[in-house]
Amino acid sequence: MGDDQVSCREWNSFREGDWQAYARLYDRYYGVLNNYGYKFTRDVSLIEDTVHDLFVKLWNNRMRLGQPESVRNYLYKSLRHILFRKLKWQSRFALMPEEDYTFNVEVSPDSQLILAEEEQQLQQNIKAVLSKLPARQQEVVYLRFYEGLSYEEIAEVMSISITSVYKVWYKALENLRGELDYLVGSVLAFFVWFSVDLDN
Repeated sequence: MGDDQVSCREWNSFREGDWQAYARLYDRYYGVLNNYGYKFTRDVSLIEDTVHDLFVKLWNNRMRLGQPESVRNYLYKSLRHILFRKLKWQSRFALMPEEDYTFNVEVSPDSQLILAEEEQQLQQNIKAVLSKLPARQQEVVYLRFYEGLSYEEIAEVMSISITSVYKVWYKALENLRGELDYLVGSVLAFFVWFSVDLDN
């Protein structure tokens, strides 16, 4: 049984008031939600508070919740909404969430992996290239490349149209091509391949 199927089953049980199912959902998604939040801000305490607030809200509103197609994507979208509201309240950004926000395609400290030297160098090269992209482009690349979300799922998480996702994705590819030509073979070509492969 796939992860989404397990999550959907636990989601249904949680909506019926099963505390253990709720706890399993929390354990399953706490880490990935923190990692996603870390892309927007390095304020670890704020991220943890936001994840906590999200799950408190879920429990309090469980009777009114529907069944999302993807529990993970629903949680990403919900976390993003709550976190942006908190960041706006703190006056860290002038415009939220439409245009002016930060996004860093980098794993959180508790997600660091020990890689071979070649892999480490590739990771550094990719990070250097992606860090030069606008935040929205970084986020689309992260959700598409690292999380494997479809264009439709990205649109749902980011609350934008599918057409906008396509535009942002291909604009990111154009910027990558123009930014560092010497990485076209190892980074840009792989992104293009990955984009096509996900749709097959």
